Order: sequence, then C-alpha cells, then structure tokens
Amino acid sequence: MSAGRALVTGGASGIGAALVERLQAEGFAVQSLDLATGFDVADPAHWDTVEPVDVACLNAGVLGGPADPAEIDLEHYRRAIAVNVDGVVLGVRHLARVMPEGGRIVCTASLAGLMEIVDDPIYGATKHAVVGFVRSVAPTLAARGIAINALCPGIAETPMLPLTTRERFREAGFPLLTAAEVADAAWVALEAGTTGAAWVVQPGRPALEFRFPRVPGPRTGDASVGRPPSFS
Repeated sequence: MSAGRALVTGGASGIGAALVERLQAEGFAVQSLDLATGFDVADPAHWDTVEPVDVACLNAGVLGGPADPAEIDLEHYRRAIAVNVDGVVLGVRHLARVMPEGGRIVCTASLAGLMEIVDDPIYGATKHAVVGFVRSVAPTLAARGIAINALCPGIAETPMLPLTTRERFREAGFPLLTAAEVADAAWVALEAGTTGAAWVVQPGRPALEFRFPRVPGPRTGDASVGRPPSFS
C-alpha cells in the first residue's frame, strides 16, 4: 500500500536520486522533477502543473562560482539564485496553496547555510537564504498544518563535487557523506515532528537538529523587551 505521494526536485542524480529511492522504500509514489526531464524549478509556470503531494523534498541545487568576488560571473550568479533560492521559494509557494494538512516539506540547504564557505560565497549566500526562508515561513505553514525543515549536509560525494576535489579530500583523509546518508537524514527530518528546524548531517554522526544561538534583543531600562510584534 502506498504511504502517499511525494516529489523530489533535482531527483535525477546525486542526493535527489537517493531521496527518490528512500521515499520509494518508505512506500511513497514519488515524482522526480528535474531539469534533465524538462522541469525548471525556477519557472513559476512549471510549478503550476504540479499536483498536491504529502511529502516534498526541494533539493535541486547548483554551485555558484569562484572564491574571489571580483571574478563572479553574472550568468552563473543569477542561475545559482534562480535554482537554489527561487526553486525553493516557488516550490513552497505552490505547495502552500495545494498541499493537504499534514504535509511535510524538507528543503536541502547545506552546512554552507550555517557557516562560511570561502571557496564559493555565492553558494553560501543561497543556502543561508534557504535556511532563513524555512525558519521564517514555518509558523505560517504550521497554521495550515504543514511542516517545513531545512537539511544541512556537510560535503557529499555527488556529481556536483568535482573529481579533483574529491581526490584532494581522499588524500587528506577527510570523510565525505554519501548521497544515501543525506537521504536517510532527510527522512529523520521528515519524521521528527519539528518545523522551522535545520537538521545537520555529517559523516559518522546521526542527523541532529542545529541549535541556533539566541540573538540579543532590545531592552527598556532593565527589562528585556522580547520579540517584536507582527508587522501586519
């Protein structure tokens, strides 16, 4: 018996393919949405064709460009924003309109969304955006009965990682995640009952919820004011 319907963006290879396989193993009928099969996550018209699902893994992503900001290529920059940020925002926008109560969304961010990534600052910027977006929309989606979490894996051995880079990591003895390990962690996030969380995935460790530090708030005299009221 099917556990329900699911979709995975960027599902043709790497982490996306592992997510498809893991969801299928859990009994879901899974639709893979990938540029290789004609689906552009950055095109709102493509999202308009997507039917309701119970689980969505918004995973499509690309690298951003060089370390030196003076050398940033505008075409690569705009494509990274389109895929990594627009692909999540447009997907969540559509799912917020059609996903049934009890729906669950996991957005693939990265450890680069929680820390610096000197080698690819554009990629880091996009993944910080994903984490911030997930945390910010979680309360509104919760009112609709929809949970959303971010997945923040370390460096994984996928086609996105250049072969020369993989070899350098092996020579240095630095462990890389497998796509299957990331998919397993995504399932942990889907089953955890959390929303607005960032789940960290590192080799040799179980998936764990990242604890964000508390930001100092304003004070009035000796009293702490707390969170600001809603803008609306």
